[in-house]
Amino acid sequence: MATTVAVATMKVAAVSKPGAAFEIMEREIPEPGAGQVRIKVQACGVCHSDVITKDGLMPIAYPRIPGHEVVGLIDELGAAVSGWAKGQRVGVGWHGGHDGTCLQCRRGDFGNCVNRKIAGISYDGGYQQYMVAPVTALAAVPESLKDTEAAPLLCAGVTTFNALRHSGAMPSDLVAVQGIGGLGHLGIQYANKFGYKVAAIGRGSENETLAKKLGAHMYIDSQTTNAARELQKLGGARVILATAPSGKAMSELIDGLGPNGELMVIGASSDPIQVTPIQLIFGVKAVQGWASGIPTDSEDTLRFAELTGVLPMIETYPLEKAGEAYDRMLSGKAQFRVVLTM
Repeated sequence: MATTVAVATMKVAAVSKPGAAFEIMEREIPEPGAGQVRIKVQACGVCHSDVITKDGLMPIAYPRIPGHEVVGLIDELGAAVSGWAKGQRVGVGWHGGHDGTCLQCRRGDFGNCVNRKIAGISYDGGYQQYMVAPVTALAAVPESLKDTEAAPLLCAGVTTFNALRHSGAMPSDLVAVQGIGGLGHLGIQYANKFGYKVAAIGRGSENETLAKKLGAHMYIDSQTTNAARELQKLGGARVILATAPSGKAMSELIDGLGPNGELMVIGASSDPIQVTPIQLIFGVKAVQGWASGIPTDSEDTLRFAELTGVLPMIETYPLEKAGEAYDRMLSGKAQFRVVLTM
């Protein structure tokens, strides 16, 4: 008589095709392959970049499970995995792995690996109860941080932290943070803890109290004043961290840069940034884009959060309400990061 073997299953929130609604379904719990681990997911942030998977903005094999702000526990080790242990607390961010063999990797530039992977795009991400990821994507997560607070630091956190620490700004320099949202509210906190003189730039006076509570020394309302002119009154910004996804809004701030100033672009937008050669030549100014970071950058970000108390403001939703959580994120009304719990 044949025996039936029960198959262990899990809940996932998947997208069947570009533009489709999230489907909550049962799937078999996956097994990790060589060089991979299986993670029991505790929390996963809902990032604006998840629109890439939801709407098919990159080549993606569907169905696909989004999510690249993942915190959980290693549940199973694949073959040839060393340096990681069952039960260890780990995270997976935007950098979902690299090949280690291309020219960029051989130069140590893993973030620009020509075959880099992105969790939730190249393979199934964290909108599920169990997830398989390559060890090249893993970051160790301090035990002191809550799952729901650590998750957004693996994308929004590392992006703002990394951009500022590589910007060239020194303590006491004027650093402006444009936008008080999912990225900006973290950028203000980091800029304050780095010892910068922090100017927060937002639209509307209602953001002033929060901006100053987060660590801004001054607030500039771009709706009622010329923000670039206000920055020049303060001597010009050494760095403007542009977090709001608007090329037009970023363009309007370039004249607010001081000598050797840099517009650091981390807010993803499809409309162009417009700048004249003269704006850059006089004062030796620059415009630079910045992506998030590799797992060691994530670990630096998490340890800095542990030391200084820089944490995201979050709203949480259960996995079963992934569609509602995604819509809340897209609405721009969340305060400020949306996180799924398992």
